[in-house]
Amino acid sequence: MAKPEGKPVIGLLGGIGAGKSTVAAELVKLGCGLIDADAIGHKLLNDPEVREELRRLWGEGVFDKSGRVDRKAVSKIVFASPDDLQALNAVTHPRMRRRMAARIEAMASDPAVVAVVVDAALLLETDWHELCSHFVYVAAPEDLRFQRVARARGWDRAKWQQREKSQKPLDIKASRTEDILDNSSSVSCLREQVRSVLQRIVHMVGRP
Repeated sequence: MAKPEGKPVIGLLGGIGAGKSTVAAELVKLGCGLIDADAIGHKLLNDPEVREELRRLWGEGVFDKSGRVDRKAVSKIVFASPDDLQALNAVTHPRMRRRMAARIEAMASDPAVVAVVVDAALLLETDWHELCSHFVYVAAPEDLRFQRVARARGWDRAKWQQREKSQKPLDIKASRTEDILDNSSSVSCLREQVRSVLQRIVHMVGRP
């Protein structure tokens, strides 16, 4: 899919716990449409073709008693083995991109949507970044990011660091954008930054 003419598609970058989802929520309040990769990925696990692929890869052990995919069981396998993670990505990522692209196209044609925001942890690790016209980096100190993750997800530091290592380094993420949001203080402070950045991007795209 070609990037929509005249409508920004903003990809959010940042470390785990930086607050990308918080920024996405603020952008939605300002009239943006949201592409939530996690939600798309979770829904994709109900797809019959995907379920059969996962059964072929890992058997019945990744399904719960009701026959649904057990995401915790899958995560335990793939984050312990690069080969298994690659196998999962080969099944899910192309399908996720197609769904993301279709939603971006629909939102781009909606006059009520001022821009589209893509919240995807693996934006640069996949070809999903090709769907974006702009990138915004969300920054927060390491200790604060870990505190947020521990509180919200119950992860210990080892698990958090393991997940961080599966993504691009933060300096590479930051180097992809001109816009950096500081999410180390209050939500109200972040909100003003988000508003300013969105106005700048929309204005830039709208210039002749």
